[in-house]
Amino acid sequence: MTPVAFRQSLRSKAPPPGASAALQGLWWAANEDWDKAHRIVMTGHDQDCAWVHAYLHRVEGDIDNANYWYRQARRKPASGELSLEWNDIVAALLRARR
Repeated sequence: MTPVAFRQSLRSKAPPPGASAALQGLWWAANEDWDKAHRIVMTGHDQDCAWVHAYLHRVEGDIDNANYWYRQARRKPASGELSLEWNDIVAALLRARR
């Protein structure tokens, strides 16, 4: 799946079949269901879910919590526009699946 196809899937009623927990979290976040996105990534115990978890706390405005999750993900804390970070995470996660 490409980032463009993933973005197009946002018009569907559910994330694409086979999407990882991290990608599901991003899908629900983009569809304005922060709580569902958060529940999904909280159950994931990998660095990808930690990265999305960090992003979600940035969306929420809880920067201290976001920074904790960036450390868990072993990622530099983002400071740019949220939509750009969402795009970057999607692209990286989809690249890793190839």
